[in-house]
Amino acid sequence: MRFNRTILLTLALVLIQTSIVPWLVPYQWSDRLLPNLAFIMTVYVALFGGRHAAFLFGLGFGLLEDLLFYGHLMGSYGFGMALLGYLIGLVSERRPRTLAYTLLAIGVGSYLLDTIVYLVYRLFQLTDVTYGFAVYWQILPTLLLQLIIALVLYLPVRRRLLKSASVSGEENAA
Repeated sequence: MRFNRTILLTLALVLIQTSIVPWLVPYQWSDRLLPNLAFIMTVYVALFGGRHAAFLFGLGFGLLEDLLFYGHLMGSYGFGMALLGYLIGLVSERRPRTLAYTLLAIGVGSYLLDTIVYLVYRLFQLTDVTYGFAVYWQILPTLLLQLIIALVLYLPVRRRLLKSASVSGEENAA
């Protein structure tokens, strides 16, 4: 499967995430709303590209996000995005990829990614907030914002990834 354009699109989304999204989020909510656009693309790759591609995609972009944003502990986003990309791809191999299923996968995946990162930070004593407060303060607002963004990106990304899959299938058949 040819993912060159998908990788470039995700790099553009990371650039938008770092440069434009902070201006759109009100100042009072800037520490609550932390959308992870690369994770949304990882879930799309898991659903429409396969679990192995999603594992590598999540690992690469997760480590990039660890390097760019979260310097306290390297690897927590890389681990979480790779693991969840693989698991979502594994679970969805034999399921129809409808809009509702895609949004469910992104919602559950986003919740689990933020929970994994919270637990890793809690394990290494980098945070002292309770899990309930983290869910209320950051995880749920971020989850809702990511679902809205995923809904906006659904048709163009699905069209692009299915087109890549059909081109790859034709190359393998030749």
